[in-house]
Amino acid sequence: MFAGTLNEIANKLKNSNKKAQLIYAFNGTGKTRLSVEFKNLIESGADENSDSDQKKIIYYNAFTQDLFYWDNDIENDVEPKLKIQPNSFTSWVFQEQGLDKEVIDTFQLYVGKKLEPRFDANFSEVSFSFIDDNASEDNIKISKGEESIFIWSIFYVLIRQVINELNIAEPDNRSTHEFDDLKYIFIDDPVSSLDENNLIEIAVNLAERIKGSESDIKFIITTHNPLFYNVLHNGLNAYKFVLKNNEDRVYILEEQENDSPFAYHLYLKAEIEKAIESNQIKKYHFNFLRNILEKTSTFLGYKSWGDLLPNTPGGDSKPYETRLINISSHSKHSAEESVEPNDNDKRVLGFLIQEISSIYHFK
Repeated sequence: MFAGTLNEIANKLKNSNKKAQLIYAFNGTGKTRLSVEFKNLIESGADENSDSDQKKIIYYNAFTQDLFYWDNDIENDVEPKLKIQPNSFTSWVFQEQGLDKEVIDTFQLYVGKKLEPRFDANFSEVSFSFIDDNASEDNIKISKGEESIFIWSIFYVLIRQVINELNIAEPDNRSTHEFDDLKYIFIDDPVSSLDENNLIEIAVNLAERIKGSESDIKFIITTHNPLFYNVLHNGLNAYKFVLKNNEDRVYILEEQENDSPFAYHLYLKAEIEKAIESNQIKKYHFNFLRNILEKTSTFLGYKSWGDLLPNTPGGDSKPYETRLINISSHSKHSAEESVEPNDNDKRVLGFLIQEISSIYHFK
């Protein structure tokens, strides 16, 4: 276990000799901030006296996704288009390398041939059409998940091309020298809004691409999604970590066993038990318990997660279910939220976690 600031965590990742490092963290922990800290760390080490414009790091995070935004001027009857802010990595993919067809092919690999992107002449915007055997519909607005896949497809084509170029041992034989000094590729949570099928396929393809890299590039991947984490775990020989933070803004990087998958429900259960033992129970620990119950009920074939709860002396589990819903649900106004549950709520949490551990034999 390693504890420190985000800068110190970034330095630890930088100094690792491992080809790939895989990090799981809850949303809000600091994954995106870590990617920015890591980028700044690498870029600050560049030689200021050098005229070289070669990149040391390529990164994908929330800021990458912010380069794309919708033009939705409905009042003036403007057809919806996904705008692309000018940036170095899309310019390299589209204008310098002419890889727009590869981007479309990658996108359609996940969403199917019926959804077709169409770029303008300057690659500053893209419209989407839905085409089937009977009819077609132009200028549609795609779903958030499809948008995430489209943006990821551009980045994926970029790193695929970079890996292919750097796999050519002799630099003189490469078609571009822009990435000859590349050391790191940092990928922060590329699977937001994706369904499980696409999530798994993206993880499998990414793992294969990383394994196919023969250069010295190092990969760092962060995610909040336990399924994405586990698929990459199975596909890569990577160092695996969980990233956590506490109220003192100290970050903890906890290494996971290298030969075992990440048991998400057991991790949540352990976090609840530690909070109970230290009397540091927060409202989000009730969300953890609800998440455990939801996933366990699906696995065991129950219609409702509330069916897993023990009954009250009167033979009814509903009071516990109602209490969990009320505590774990967000109120409409943040000012109404209480971070600290009361003593009775804490007692109920301890009772419930003990009961479900006993009834369903969690180990």
